[in-house]
Amino acid sequence: MPALAFAARFAAVILLAAIAGFFYAYWCSVMIGLDAAGAQTALPAMQAINRMVRNAMFAPAFFGPLIALPLAAALSWRAGADRSARLLAAALAVYGVGAFWVTVSANVPLNADLARVAANAPDLEARWRHYLAYWSDWNALRAAASFLAFALAALALGEPPCRRETAPYLPSHDAAS
Repeated sequence: MPALAFAARFAAVILLAAIAGFFYAYWCSVMIGLDAAGAQTALPAMQAINRMVRNAMFAPAFFGPLIALPLAAALSWRAGADRSARLLAAALAVYGVGAFWVTVSANVPLNADLARVAANAPDLEARWRHYLAYWSDWNALRAAASFLAFALAALALGEPPCRRETAPYLPSHDAAS
């Protein structure tokens, strides 16, 4: 069980590193580069990116932490690594709300709105500016949340499993009590 708990923790860390790096790349280069190219180029390029991003290479990094983190937390707790279990549960909360929920409730709807903008729209520049501002702000939040979740999960790697003398949160049945 301890080896399986460590493997699950390690997988969670790798998946969080991948998704944090993905969001970070958009924050520090992709959106800046698209904006520098101008709305006429940026809009169809971002529309193409949005159509292609949902793929088999992206899915494990985006959805994987939602599976690996609770699994790693449960296995860590069962192995006696209570601190790791708490860190992994915290990482799950941070990633689940700050990255996954933000993506589903903010970035994806913005992408859907952008998909409906024609490349020859008369207000193309204004629509791109609006999209860029809001999408980038939400992306910065999900990048930060992913990095925080990564850090919490990485801290969980360091705790070795231990054996509890009594079950957690249950009173001891020691006769001397």
